[in-house]
Amino acid sequence: MDRLDCIRAFAAVAAQKSFTGGAQQVGISTKLASKYVARLEERLGAQLLHRTTRSVTLTDTGRAYLERCIPLLDQFAELEDMVQHRQTDLAGPVRITAPTGFGSRELVEALQPFQKSHPKVEVELLLSDHHVPILEEGIDLAVRFGQLKDSSLVAKKLCDMRLVMIASPAYLAEHGTPSDPEALATHNCLLQATAAQPNLWTFHQGASQKTVTVNGAFRANSPRAVVHMAAGGLGIGRCPYYAARPLLETGQLSVLFADQEPPPIPLYAVYPPNRHLTARIRALIDHLVHTFDERKSC
Repeated sequence: MDRLDCIRAFAAVAAQKSFTGGAQQVGISTKLASKYVARLEERLGAQLLHRTTRSVTLTDTGRAYLERCIPLLDQFAELEDMVQHRQTDLAGPVRITAPTGFGSRELVEALQPFQKSHPKVEVELLLSDHHVPILEEGIDLAVRFGQLKDSSLVAKKLCDMRLVMIASPAYLAEHGTPSDPEALATHNCLLQATAAQPNLWTFHQGASQKTVTVNGAFRANSPRAVVHMAAGGLGIGRCPYYAARPLLETGQLSVLFADQEPPPIPLYAVYPPNRHLTARIRALIDHLVHTFDERKSC
């Protein structure tokens, strides 16, 4: 039984948290995946996985072992590509996670030319508004907004995201344009539920900062839902600029308090420091950096 097959099976089962899912990922039977992992544990003299009838989770030893074996699997895969003379023809899987709103349009648009140029690269995009554990889920690359909570990760900055206040001309004609942020207390504000404090909107003017409490009859966990509700004349919203850009360009929405926007939020491409980057992942990161650098903001 090949040791590399055992390691591949273990990494897949750990990523999928399931022997069935891991077996499907590497193209073997569940019984064989279980046999491979058991043989690996026997060879190492250590338990790598906790097994219950409902779940499969890593032991502390298993987590440490996974951290070290994933780069080796990546290097071996790239070595195989090189031997097969595919180094100029990028191929193989890349798993990416990104926020749902940004990933479903802006990131997809950025990925399209890359996939057209490299059709043998198999991109799997996992959209979630919660931080997906990169190592445990077998993620190659994460696209994340804001300050990084895990300082051990390597980050490449892609762009800055503006946070803008928006309203439709029809709403402003009917309810008036607020003269200052405090006046928002008299308006129906459209809230983004995924924000840390949806009812607290921050404004900056010079070196000073002002926080205003707002309320309204609508909240959603999607920035685009806020955008379209604002375009319908239902209130004033706050959202990422990328979500409102199409309707701002057509005049269906207007930006309020542009001179008092909070500092932009950085967007990063993130990956583990001990992960050996295959040629396809390096090429994808370079492509994203170049694509978003041309836009300057997102």
